[in-house]
Amino acid sequence: MTLHGRQIVLGVGGGIAAYKAAELCRLLVRAGAQVSVAMTAAAQHFVGSATFAALSGQPVATDLFDARQEQEIGHIRLAEHADAFVVAPATANLIARLANGIADDFVTTAALASVCPLLIAPAMNPRMWSHPATQQNIARLQQRGCLVIGPEVGEMACGHHGAGRMTEPEGILSAIGGVLGASGTLRGRTLLVSAGPTREAVDSVRYLTNRSTGKMGHAVAAAAKRAGAQVVLITSAQAVEPPLVDQLVRVDSAAEMAEAVLSRVADVDAMVLAAAVADFRIKAPHIGKLKKASLGETWQLKLERTVDILATVAGRSPRPYLVGFAAEIDQELAQVAERKRQDKGCDMIVANDVSQDDAGFGVDTNRVVICQESGCDALPLMTKERLGEEIVARIAAALERRDERIA
Repeated sequence: MTLHGRQIVLGVGGGIAAYKAAELCRLLVRAGAQVSVAMTAAAQHFVGSATFAALSGQPVATDLFDARQEQEIGHIRLAEHADAFVVAPATANLIARLANGIADDFVTTAALASVCPLLIAPAMNPRMWSHPATQQNIARLQQRGCLVIGPEVGEMACGHHGAGRMTEPEGILSAIGGVLGASGTLRGRTLLVSAGPTREAVDSVRYLTNRSTGKMGHAVAAAAKRAGAQVVLITSAQAVEPPLVDQLVRVDSAAEMAEAVLSRVADVDAMVLAAAVADFRIKAPHIGKLKKASLGETWQLKLERTVDILATVAGRSPRPYLVGFAAEIDQELAQVAERKRQDKGCDMIVANDVSQDDAGFGVDTNRVVICQESGCDALPLMTKERLGEEIVARIAAALERRDERIA
């Protein structure tokens, strides 16, 4: 990776993971970037400013009201010249201030004045990360285009285990490179990702759906974008905000999803069909609202099959590299997944046991089995963001192998 000549602002928050920010600073400088570091007051309790000054070769901004620092560095000048603004670690407090536009120190003031891409690497106790206030603040930042890197699942310094560990510096560096186009395993590729549950109308008020939220598909789309791909996201998710992509297509029903996906088969290098598409729909949805009094004590619905999008794409020739998802409740997950991969005719299946509390619908973590032609791999529990990166890495490797065969 090369970031030669790129201006990176590194905002360091006050958490134990601040020591990792020093390594990130070193990696950025080694990649050729010019790094300007700004530290919160709390960050200085964990790592001294002299460390970052030595690693970056630049003065470190620590005090917004220090006349010398403001003259030498200047929060506006810092913001104006930045190609990327990276906050690592981003504590719950710092995330809250960034989300609400509070500018009360050098880091938050410079961030508010920046127009360059903002990337944050959260690091905090798992309970703090999962708290609704933190998740609302994260969603608000993402709506403004902020790229959230991680967090990872693992042991915390406080002794707790869960999602909250800051992504390792190498992973953050990769995300920065992807945003700035410095590198990317999928540069020059186009990926289509489907996500979310479909809703099949019963009448004008009621519908049939499933428990999918779209989080996994959105995580794959975000990871593909970080890897440099042109990303088309076809989503039916209602409860979660989509990431920034090149083309966003909103759909509702299985028929709409099928039309949106199948019309783009010839235009993409790979498809990741993570959407939980209904297998059946109401044969004749009622126009208007069905009245309870007219239905009697029992009510029969006539259903008909929907289009099997995965199998239909697999049957096209030529077709893109094809990834399907399988939500199963089965202890023999690898065997079930591989059988489905072969039956559907796709290149990769990502299967998870949705009966598990930490790997089913609506949670931020997943534990999956990935089956490809080369075999099946059982992956440990990880965040959906990290899993998205793993899936994207495997797609990139497969596309490279395909190109080598063609050549």
